[in-house]
Amino acid sequence: MVNRSKRYQEAVAQVDRERVYDMGEAINLLKALPMAKFDEAVEVVVCLGIDPRKTDQLIRGAVSLPNGLGKTIKVVVFAEGDKAEAAKAAGADEVGSADLAKKIGDGWLDFDVVIASPDMMRHVGKLGRVLGPQGKMPSPKSGTVTADVAAAVEAFKAGKVEFRTDAGGNIHASVGRASFSPEAIEENLTTFLEHVASMRPSSAKGAYLRKISLSTTMGPGLRVAYGE
Repeated sequence: MVNRSKRYQEAVAQVDRERVYDMGEAINLLKALPMAKFDEAVEVVVCLGIDPRKTDQLIRGAVSLPNGLGKTIKVVVFAEGDKAEAAKAAGADEVGSADLAKKIGDGWLDFDVVIASPDMMRHVGKLGRVLGPQGKMPSPKSGTVTADVAAAVEAFKAGKVEFRTDAGGNIHASVGRASFSPEAIEENLTTFLEHVASMRPSSAKGAYLRKISLSTTMGPGLRVAYGE
């Protein structure tokens, strides 16, 4: 049995776990709950009406949030020559090719996003077992395999967030920080949900955004209503 903190128990007592809250109401309640001693992330989990066993129904992508994520995103880039210089100028935290692949293969994972020029996938491809489980493997669908690595660095530094379905057909993402205004959180969350809704596979049947839960890093989840 998990031992929950007094703070968490006090937060749970204020949440109706059976209720589906309007988005604005859920965000206001979330911000009113007892918080941890750090600026917690605001996280959303969306249960999708897909069959995760079917590859044509798997969802993966990225979307730029209008108010950013409220945290410093560490970005590494696989590129050489002019593209490497452009990535550095755009703010990449580390840039390399075979040397960067070796460093990551040896266990270094202190970064949030990996971006790769297409010609560098010969190095990145060898890191599937390392980056895959971390959800950091570059992909054209999420805009992390691209010829314009500098633009990708700028986008992710500014608050672009990646997402992908897990084995249960759910997607998880951060949509801001607890210190954000209710309006900023709602704008980010709406932008995220609209983007996910736009990616509905044609073969998916029935309700698509089946269940949406919003929480802070250390807090209980609140069910949120959203009309597709």
